[in-house]
Amino acid sequence: MNRDMTQGSPMKTIVGFTIPIFIGNVFQQFYSMVDTIVVGQFVGTDALAAVGSTGTIMFLILGFLMGFSTGVTVLTGQCFGAGDFDRMRKTVASAITLSAILSIVMTAVSMLCMRSLLTAMNTPENVFHDAYSYIMVICGGIVAQVAYNLLSCFLRALGNSRVPLYFLILAAVLNVVLDLLFIIVFHMGTAGAAWATVISQGISAFLCLIYIGKCVPELWLQKEDWKFPFKMVCTQIGVGLPMAFQFSITAIGTIMVQSSLNVLGALPMAAFTTANKVEQVLTQAYTALGTTMATYCAQNTGAKRIDRIRSGFRAATAIGTVYSVIAGMAIVLWGKYLTYLFVSAGDAVSIISDVQIYLWCVGIFFIPLMIVNVYRNGIQGMGYGMLPMTAGIAELIGRGVVALIAVQYRSYFGVCMASPVAWVLAGILLFAMYFVVVRDQERKKTAGIQADEQTV
Repeated sequence: MNRDMTQGSPMKTIVGFTIPIFIGNVFQQFYSMVDTIVVGQFVGTDALAAVGSTGTIMFLILGFLMGFSTGVTVLTGQCFGAGDFDRMRKTVASAITLSAILSIVMTAVSMLCMRSLLTAMNTPENVFHDAYSYIMVICGGIVAQVAYNLLSCFLRALGNSRVPLYFLILAAVLNVVLDLLFIIVFHMGTAGAAWATVISQGISAFLCLIYIGKCVPELWLQKEDWKFPFKMVCTQIGVGLPMAFQFSITAIGTIMVQSSLNVLGALPMAAFTTANKVEQVLTQAYTALGTTMATYCAQNTGAKRIDRIRSGFRAATAIGTVYSVIAGMAIVLWGKYLTYLFVSAGDAVSIISDVQIYLWCVGIFFIPLMIVNVYRNGIQGMGYGMLPMTAGIAELIGRGVVALIAVQYRSYFGVCMASPVAWVLAGILLFAMYFVVVRDQERKKTAGIQADEQTV
């Protein structure tokens, strides 16, 4: 089921690869959404606010690790595109080693510092205990969640986006069952929701590992594959760390937004959490399109097909723009009615107007968000880690400034506008960077051809 993305129609290739990732991402969001729904319906509004208040922390920790895992597998995709399978297996071995070390360190650090971080974020006393219980279990399961992401990245680097989806669907069903069991039957509260998520992710990782061992001989590692060259490891770190920091920079901005929101109290927090879950389902299309572009650009960079990279960006932009218009209209017109999924009818009346404000603010800015995901991931897939990170800094500045203004005026609308402002600033920079990077790739290709001619 591997796919060579250096051949065929760029539009068909991108669509065919994106759809399974999108479905998989929606099911992955389903984990979190089911947690939110069950907690909101059976534990209460304060517990819902508690789960929501940890979302930015999860993004900071897991985003850093998953960004790193994605970055260190970029070289895997480039080697696959170039047909260098011996080197590709060495990139797999080194990616496993690097990700394992980092995951263990981050697990220890996050669990030690969590109470202080929640306090620094102005987490209200009435939700602090539930928030702490939930996030500590999530942190304890970091290794399982990173394992699934890393194994999925290996498969996607080889053009296989369907198998991770199948395992994720199975895990999503299990997550629902465990949520109901732990929260309704065993009365484990927010911690039960977290345990359901971690166990489900762990099973997804295990199934991916079994599949690779039985069906993907290209990824079967030998003893000599673990003797990876130092220069190759440095290259992987050079792409992986900027991608990890990119996620962290974005997460820091969202933490600033969450801190501003926490000052407003439990009801605005619950409304923001509900609306954010609705938004995240629709915006998984951009994450999927970005993941596709990272793999597509990595393989075509390895094959030196710069012409296909240009065509791929045009196709992805067209796909994303059409989707943005449709999704934006849907979330603005009907998104607020999903509030009733997350809380009881009585509580929904109290928060639905704030849910609508958030959805209006983000829905009309989906096109800049699409540009951020497509161009950032595509540029990273071409092996440029540092440039997209500068756009992340612009994103942080945009979010931070708006969040500070919002907290000063205690403005819920201001909190909701923080992300759209960040998307616009980062999108402008990334769009400009694309032209610089493509010209640089063309220059390198020309220089390589001239060097080959001189050698002959």
